[in-house]
Amino acid sequence: MSDHLHTHHADIAKRLKRAEGHLRTVVAMIESGRSCVDIAQQLHAVEKAITQAKRTLIQDHLDHCLEETVGALPRNQRGPIDEFKTITKYL
Repeated sequence: MSDHLHTHHADIAKRLKRAEGHLRTVVAMIESGRSCVDIAQQLHAVEKAITQAKRTLIQDHLDHCLEETVGALPRNQRGPIDEFKTITKYL
């Protein structure tokens, strides 16, 4: 398992734990009858946190695993890999 730990995994776990806490708050808000606008705002925050965690995880994976697999390439051959890494930021 330790071979799958990358630079940002601790940050991702921290972000997801925070999102988990926000999600529990949303459930409590629903159960206590809070306004839909307040609930939607909190759900939006949870959704953004999870989306950012996913993006960070994917980028971190590419930075480590793809680079490790491909190895050092001459600059003139890196174009497709660099482009692939860039386009994944739009996931």
